[in-house]
Amino acid sequence: MKAFVSKVSAFAREEEGVALTEYLILLGLLVGGVVGVVITAGNNMEAAWTTWGTFWNQTKYVAPTP
Repeated sequence: MKAFVSKVSAFAREEEGVALTEYLILLGLLVGGVVGVVITAGNNMEAAWTTWGTFWNQTKYVAPTP
């Protein structure tokens, strides 16, 4: 366990390790934002499609006779 902690500490002290950590945090925020937008848009789209489908199912259309 000490070896693992020392490797993580050494990685955190290196400049490349810090940069990688920053990029991973940004990637996590970006992924979280995209997931949130997709969930919100999906719920709104579901409601819109349901309303539209209900309208078309309640409307009585008669085909014109030739």
